Amino acid sequence: MDINELIAIVKKKLQSQIDIENIRIEDKSFLHKNHPGNQKGKFHLKIIIDSSELKNMSKIDSYKKIYKLLDHELKSYIHSIQILIN
Repeated sequence: MDINELIAIVKKKLQSQIDIENIRIEDKSFLHKNHPGNQKGKFHLKIIIDSSELKNMSKIDSYKKIYKLLDHELKSYIHSIQILIN
């Protein structure tokens, strides 16, 4: 899987299950390029979500919801994830 496919899948999964006003997903894989644990085919994503639904939840619950929706991608294609909720 390439980064553009992964971003499209992540965006579609989140938008289908969460009321999102705006979402931006950035590839930050270059931040892990020389790390010992870095693996080819694993990416670092920064997800910026504007969502009153998530904003009204506790931070832990909102992160749990996102992690649950992205379970397969986290296990298979994502090395690191950064989430910002506005």
